[in-house]
Amino acid sequence: MRLLGPLVATIVIELGVLLFMGERHRKVLYGSVAMNVLTNVPLNLYAIYISDGWSTLIIGEALVVLTEALCYKRLVGEWRQAWIYSLLCNAISFLTGELFVLIFYLFTS
Repeated sequence: MRLLGPLVATIVIELGVLLFMGERHRKVLYGSVAMNVLTNVPLNLYAIYISDGWSTLIIGEALVVLTEALCYKRLVGEWRQAWIYSLLCNAISFLTGELFVLIFYLFTS
């Protein structure tokens, strides 16, 4: 559950962001799901078992943003849109995750 929960939440949030931005092409939406499976799981494994603090997680997130921007570029064909998709999707899903962790911490301690 330590990997599945964040993965599912990330997929739902990032699909919501793409749909909110008006993206309707199935290849982009399915591509987003595939990208998240390929980037979210390794990042969370790293965060759980290896990370030694925020600085390494920020570097990990930056690598995810870069990787996903490259993938979006292949899907949408345009660098500007690829970077916007990658940055917004990842920023919103990361901040939402941090908000849930904060709320969980406040209500369980």
